[in-house]
Amino acid sequence: MSDLGPVNPGFAGDAAWLRRWHLRPDGDPMTTASSRLIPVRTSDGAPAMLKLAHIDEEERGAELLVALDGHGAAKVIAHRDEALLLERATGTRDLVRMVAEGRDDEASRTICAAAGRIHGASALVLERPDPPELVDLPTWFRELFAAADGLGAQHRRGADIAAALLDDPRDPVVLHGDLHHGNVLDFGERGWLAIDPKGLVGEAGFDYCNLLCNPSPERALRPGRLERQFGVVAEESGIERSRLAQWLVAWCALSSTWFALDDDPGRAESAAAIGERAAALLTV
Repeated sequence: MSDLGPVNPGFAGDAAWLRRWHLRPDGDPMTTASSRLIPVRTSDGAPAMLKLAHIDEEERGAELLVALDGHGAAKVIAHRDEALLLERATGTRDLVRMVAEGRDDEASRTICAAAGRIHGASALVLERPDPPELVDLPTWFRELFAAADGLGAQHRRGADIAAALLDDPRDPVVLHGDLHHGNVLDFGERGWLAIDPKGLVGEAGFDYCNLLCNPSPERALRPGRLERQFGVVAEESGIERSRLAQWLVAWCALSSTWFALDDDPGRAESAAAIGERAAALLTV
């Protein structure tokens, strides 16, 4: 019997990585469609998270985390093949709870700060001898461009706005690609850091849109909420309001398209509704 503690026999790969890196399980594993997450302790007792990628997107995100080296994101302890060992968030603060407690502005500013640190590390990432393979925004929007005419007027408008933005690109930076209240965590003394990047490259404005649609569609669609948080994000990021509004409309159309293609009409409609609200900001 090994000293690794209980390991689900259905996941033999867990034990191999635990042995390779001398890790002890320290909580219940969680499996999603994209990865398997195992809370662990390292050989010196430090809390960490072992993440085993199931899809290429997760592996690309892991490579970006390695390159970021802890700038605005969780720091990588070890990485090989599909396995990633990260420092673990052990702080008690939570951005979703912060919003529920009426501190929405603070939560938005916190996410913006994490985004800014990641964007600010772009040279560190892109000028490496072996930079990670990142996806550009024209590629990221390809499903919206392909499906817009079959989905509706809002999607067509979002696709047209996205095309115009991409035809007039601003300075590219490294993008997280999925910044929201569940992907920026409290790492105690290290502060608020991002996890689970998609690994994109493009205009910074894109990275601030998803947080405006979160932590839930119901919250995002509360009267006046989108408009207020849009102002907070514009101020915190320094992005021109009209440009940010365009990215938001484009993002909502893309998000709605993904949900529609995944046969999730409820969430597709919610994303489209946020996009319709965002369209009113185009003239702001």
